Amino acid sequence: MFPAPFTYHRATTVGDALALLQQHADTGKLIAGGHSLLPIMKLRLAQPEHLIDITGIEALRSITVEGDAVVIGALVTHRELATSAELAERVPVIPEMANLVGDQQVRNMGTIGGALAHADTAADYPAGVLALDATVLATGPNGDREIPIGEFFQGFLTTALAPDELLTAVRVPTLGANTGSAYEKLANPASGYATVGVAAVVTRGDDGAIAEIRVGITGTSDVAYRATGVEDALRGTTPDAAAIKAAAAHATDGAEIMDDKHAPADYRARVTRNLTRRAIERALG
Repeated sequence: MFPAPFTYHRATTVGDALALLQQHADTGKLIAGGHSLLPIMKLRLAQPEHLIDITGIEALRSITVEGDAVVIGALVTHRELATSAELAERVPVIPEMANLVGDQQVRNMGTIGGALAHADTAADYPAGVLALDATVLATGPNGDREIPIGEFFQGFLTTALAPDELLTAVRVPTLGANTGSAYEKLANPASGYATVGVAAVVTRGDDGAIAEIRVGITGTSDVAYRATGVEDALRGTTPDAAAIKAAAAHATDGAEIMDDKHAPADYRARVTRNLTRRAIERALG
């Protein structure tokens, strides 16, 4: 099916994009890689009257090390994330996730900013940025603001971004020497989306015990979430395999587990617990 007619605009600066968003309030949509928006436009589930192409904004294409964090521009592609030496050294779980996104064409065109702003239930990055305790950077008519990742994902395809704001970057803390990370995923064989995806970031203290742990989960519920029950069960402990398995049993605590044609709720819950265990074990290793 073909999308409904629309007017195409090309922005070359953040200011251009914001002006076009204000000019076409309620009828305009931003587009970058297009892998999320174009399919739903073809199905006529979205019918924007104006498409604002932001791929020409070079300022959003950089990966920059700033002190103890890495700032990733919204237009950095999955392929660029997967092959970044800076990320491989400082935040290796991001290249690990990026390598598992879609297929080669999707990785060449799709962007991290688009993936986060779309907030798809089955996207990979939400699990990782939650586990990394990242910060989303946005710009709107009232200036710049920082959104803690714990406040960013608000529901099905819903984020804290205002309609007239542009996601410009995500700031990710660099992982320390005593910190390990891992991402485990059960991929839909047709789309590559995560039926369930689990990211774990674990820091050991000098005594070998878990000083801090964050576990992000995507695909299980209609919104990505932190598995705080798992974290609370392991923080301060020096766990063995049995303890990790017992903690992983809390991976779905408080979550409204999705039940669809791709995975019944009971199966999805079992997969979530198993992938949580595997992610934690690999992060500790």
